[in-house]
Amino acid sequence: MKTLAIVSQKGGVGKTTLATALAVEAVRRGQSVVIIDLDPQASASFWKDTRQETLFEDPLAITAVPASRLAHVLAAAENAGCDLAVIDTPPFSKDIAYEATQRADFVLIPTRPAVLDVMAMTRSLDLVKHYERPYAVAITFCPHQGREVEDTERAIRELEANLCPVRIGSRIAYSRAQQTGRAAQEIDPGGKAAQEIAGLYDYMGIHIGAVAQEGVKNG
Repeated sequence: MKTLAIVSQKGGVGKTTLATALAVEAVRRGQSVVIIDLDPQASASFWKDTRQETLFEDPLAITAVPASRLAHVLAAAENAGCDLAVIDTPPFSKDIAYEATQRADFVLIPTRPAVLDVMAMTRSLDLVKHYERPYAVAITFCPHQGREVEDTERAIRELEANLCPVRIGSRIAYSRAQQTGRAAQEIDPGGKAAQEIAGLYDYMGIHIGAVAQEGVKNG
């Protein structure tokens, strides 16, 4: 089993959106997946509770646990034959971020293309470097025009951080998906959001070896 942690010390950067969308993408490609919800607000758990009208057979489990139980839950998931665990973390909680990062095979750090978000991102960078975990920074809520994204990418490179080449746009499919317990690729399978998530999943898989390229399950 491989483990992906999505970590940011700033709220509103799309952690739960990416966690749920990547989990659904893994299911779409034939993987057995668990989302581990470490956020006290339980946003991913609420998403699962409202999940219906899915496009695929759905071997997608979700469990909300305290960070102190993370190691036990990961071991149980692996023993159950799970292929991928996705850890969704809260903002502003360094201890939970520490716990998730040290147990991850790969860490995804989402950030909006804004100065304050990039400043907050540096705390997450310190974390992954401390534990020497493979990671990448993914820019989310990218506007359709303007210089913000290019400026943010330049700032990330100046920090000598790993930049994910896949940009996550500011698209209505993402917000609609979160409201209905689905993922963007289920809202609009042929849309740009679906292409972004597929590309992000492929990029993640290159680093942790958890990607199933084909074998898509149709529901």
